[in-house]
Order: sequence, then structure tokens, then C-alpha cells
Amino acid sequence: MDTFTVKAYGAESTTADLKEMNIERRDTTPNDVEIEILYCGVCHSDLHTARNDWGGTVYPAVPGHEIVGRITKVGSDVSKFKVGDLAGVGCIVDSCGHCDSCKHDLEQYCLNGFTGTYNGKDKHLGGHTFGGYSQKVVVDSNHVLKVPENLDPAAVAPLLCAGITTWSPLRHWNVGPDSKVAVVGLGGLGHMAIKLAKGLGAEVTLFSRTPGKTEDAKQLGADHVIISTDDAQMESVKGKFDVIIDTVPYVHDVNPYVATLNINGTHVLVGYLGGLEPILNTVPMIMGRKSVAGSVIGGIAETQELLDFCGEHNIVSEIEMIKMQEINEAYERMLKSDVRYRFVIDMQSL
Repeated sequence: MDTFTVKAYGAESTTADLKEMNIERRDTTPNDVEIEILYCGVCHSDLHTARNDWGGTVYPAVPGHEIVGRITKVGSDVSKFKVGDLAGVGCIVDSCGHCDSCKHDLEQYCLNGFTGTYNGKDKHLGGHTFGGYSQKVVVDSNHVLKVPENLDPAAVAPLLCAGITTWSPLRHWNVGPDSKVAVVGLGGLGHMAIKLAKGLGAEVTLFSRTPGKTEDAKQLGADHVIISTDDAQMESVKGKFDVIIDTVPYVHDVNPYVATLNINGTHVLVGYLGGLEPILNTVPMIMGRKSVAGSVIGGIAETQELLDFCGEHNIVSEIEMIKMQEINEAYERMLKSDVRYRFVIDMQSL
């Protein structure tokens, strides 16, 4: 297969800073589109992969799965996109297409494993996939998204991971105007959970450990803020919530939050992978038919639904724009939660 070379930013080892490098992209097949990348969001997953925090990283690693750009070439069999369209690519660039999950537009749960935008198996060129910290990307058109032209394209980029990660559980658990939703953690995921739940018409509460984020949360659309370290405030919302979206990315005690669920309520973990400590107490779950669940990103159709909804309701992420050359500093700041609320790279800087 013919290829062409583009500039990118990536890491060559676990301990190496990201730096400029050249990578190969495939020429477009009949089903592909080629996209000139304008903006790429920065996700915690990018950092974890670059530093091999989860194991399994293949180097050189080029992160980035919140991609927005203009289509510069379309394959001969592509009909739903044309050159010049504003397009997005999220966390998935391929899936088997025939398992039960894929047949139900749940590519994120592909039973044969979806192909990640980076660090996935590249079935075209062999080796592994490279992400959006690069000038261009070539993607199967079935995994490309239409971006509403009325939205700020830079602020759209985080919708393709942070947005869909919170949208998918909100939709799955049928959040609407009669729902009472709580969000744990106000960061990249949490601020999108507030905006989207409010956009769906829910009454929205933020759980925060300190009062410092109260004003920000209310500006984003939260109706209430509960300080989770205040026993009296936690008692005041016992049995209240239909859905809790938990965006905290590290091990933490979920038991106090489960107590605030209504009958049939669900606490959804979207930010943390691993064991729960202290142990999950099943008594309030059994006595109130409450659930603790997990959710990850969303399929292509659901992500398009999110983008269309955001276009209609003018919802985008709160972002701080950076140059590509500032990515290593941005990673360090991200570890300190020193961003409001998502970094986005201006790829013209590359």
C-alpha cells in the first residue's frame, strides 16, 4: 500500500518527552477520507499512553483522539462526505462490524476489540495506529463524524472523548427533564457532564470536596453544589438522585454517593479503571435496587447524535488553546488539574 509522510508529535519511550517526528499515513482507499487536522484535544488517556501507565504502549506513540479538521480527499466509494467538510475523529477508527455490539451501533464494546485511533493494530499498514498529534489522518469514512459548522471547531474537539464519555451514560439511563443528576468531579469530563445533563433538561448537582468550584459549576449550568466532605450536606441529599456520573480518575470511596441515589438509581463510573477501595457496601444497593455501573465512550452513531445535539443547543467544551510545542508542559499541568477544563492543540503550530 502506498503511503505519504506527515509531521507528528510523539514519544519514543516511557520516559521521553514528546517531540517532533515523521510518520507514515496510508493513501486513501475507496472507503477512506483524508483529513487535515486543525485541532486536537488533549485527554488524560494521551498522557497515560505516552508514559505507558496502563502497559501495552507501542513506541513511537503518537497520541490524540479528539480530532477536528477539514476533509482534503475522499475515496471513490465515499458518498456522505466531500472535500472541504468539517469532520471529526474520536477514539475509534475501526471495529469488526459484524459482532452483536457493532450491529447495534456499540462499536465501543466490539466483541472482537475496536481499533483505537492511536496504539491500536493498523490492519492496513501493519504495526500500530498513530493519533491526532499530526498534520493529517486517513480514516475509514464509517468512523468519521460530521461536525456542525455553527460551533467553534476547537471547542468541539473534546466532545469526541470527554463529551461522548458523559453523553453515553446520560442517554443510556434515559436522563431527561424529570431527572435528578449528580456529577462527581469538575474537570474535563465533569464540566461536560454538567453541560449535557442540563441540556437534556435535568436538575443537576455537582459533588465537590471543596467550595472553591461552586461559582464555576453554576456558570456551567449546575443547579446545586454539595460539598461531599460535609456530612450534613450529604445527608440532605440522601435518596435524591436518579443518576450519578462519577468522573474521578483515581481510586475513591463511592459508598457515600450510593447513599444519595434514589430507588432504582445508578452510580456510573466513567473516569476510573481499577479496584474500589474501601470495599463496595451492597446493603444500600440491595435495599434500594441501586446500581453501580461503568461506561466507556460511545459508538459512532451515538457520537454523531451528541454532535448534532450540541449543534442544536450550542454546547461546546471550555478550552485552553496551546501550541503543539507546549504539550509536555500541558501534560504536567494536567496532572495538577491546572486547566479549565480541556487543553486543545492548535495543529497549525506543527
